[in-house]
Amino acid sequence: MNKDSKKKPKATILQVAKAVMSAFMGIRRKSDHEFDAETLKPAQVIIGGLIGGALFVIGVMLIVRLVVS
Repeated sequence: MNKDSKKKPKATILQVAKAVMSAFMGIRRKSDHEFDAETLKPAQVIIGGLIGGALFVIGVMLIVRLVVS
C-alpha cells in the first residue's frame, strides 16, 4: 500500500471536546497535539470551539446570576 492511500483515523466527539478544552486552558502535551493534528478535521475543531465558547459564556452568565441574586 502507498502512504497516500492510508486512511487517517477519525476523531470521536470526546476527542474533539478534549482538544477544544485543552486549547481553552492553554495546556497540551506534544504527543496529544500530534495525535490531534492527524485525526481532527478543521471543521470539527471550529464547530467544537463554537460550542465550547457558547457553553462557557452561558456558564459564566449563570454563575453571575446566582451570585448577584
